[in-house]
Amino acid sequence: MNETPLGFDADRFPLTQKDSAHITFDQNQYEALNMIIDEEVVLSIAELAQLEILPEHMQEYVDSLSNILDLVEEMQSVDTDGVEPMSNPLDGVQRLRADKVSEVNQRDQLQEFAPETLHGLYLVPRVVE
Repeated sequence: MNETPLGFDADRFPLTQKDSAHITFDQNQYEALNMIIDEEVVLSIAELAQLEILPEHMQEYVDSLSNILDLVEEMQSVDTDGVEPMSNPLDGVQRLRADKVSEVNQRDQLQEFAPETLHGLYLVPRVVE
């Protein structure tokens, strides 16, 4: 078994770790997404996620994960050349309220209840050395 730093079996789950928060696929690894999802794969994923899957629900998970990978494959086949990325598919514009003061500054009154303050800031005990 070829284990990656993420703990995946790289032969079954060919993932690479770009950094600790992002997992990326290169073009060759995308082909491996066409793998067959079976009970063994679902159990392996469940173990990594520390989930318990009851035997009577196993087929539902197998079918759902297979459908997800089928959808990913279908989306990968769409030609997106010349399409600019967008943040919202609805051409909507977010209406923002005017940036104006709507309340009076009550900092001094609120800080009267604080154990310690300095120059308008709350002082708290250090928790990280």
